[in-house]
Amino acid sequence: MRNLLFTLTYDGTAYHGWQVQKNGISVQEVLQDALETVLGARGNVIGCSRTDSGVHANRYYFNMRTQSSMGCSRLVRALNANLPFDIAVTSCREVDVDFHARYDCISKQYIYKIWNAPVRDPFKNGYSLHYPHLLDTEMLAKEAMAFLGEHDFASFCSAHSKIKSTVRNVSLFNVERVGDDVCFIIEADGFLYNMVRIMTGTLLKIAQGKIEKGTISDIINSKDRSRAGVTAPAHGLYLNKVKYPFD
Repeated sequence: MRNLLFTLTYDGTAYHGWQVQKNGISVQEVLQDALETVLGARGNVIGCSRTDSGVHANRYYFNMRTQSSMGCSRLVRALNANLPFDIAVTSCREVDVDFHARYDCISKQYIYKIWNAPVRDPFKNGYSLHYPHLLDTEMLAKEAMAFLGEHDFASFCSAHSKIKSTVRNVSLFNVERVGDDVCFIIEADGFLYNMVRIMTGTLLKIAQGKIEKGTISDIINSKDRSRAGVTAPAHGLYLNKVKYPFD
């Protein structure tokens, strides 16, 4: 039995997230279809994260155990020949048989992209949030520092989430501008449901003056979802990196 670790990139626009579900097509389902075509068996695909509907991935990992002897490079080519244009497998490697793409990851990094210009860009539609008012990125970077460290992020989790622990450790939160493109780059040991999108919505409310500056720590300590900002749209969010012990 071999355990294979794959990386892939995908445009999440057409998919109801990563995980197989009844109400719509998912990235996982499409991958399983391709694997069944290539290997003659529907593999148990284990993803590194449950990305939401409409969220994209620059680098996503999944592992699969198989008895196939097909070489990794050949398998990558065969899968891409059977995948739609918006999903691409970029690499494959053998890992320990006990490796688990989700439970063995050390940290994940997300990027939220904002097109910060008065006029929308049709070529960024669906891939960045259009925000027409000028953002003070230096101010937002200072505000975002309050997210760093280990906190109970219950205020930044969807009210419908049933997760047991809402404590997470955020190790990075950068706010970067290149021309009219603004990116929020966030890395943590794990993320809650809609956490990055709520963090983004909160910073945008601060930019609008609808949430007072310097209050993010108070919002965190309140553990009250209603005090944080709105959930930013999914189409600006990208899973950017996943780190494992062997990286």
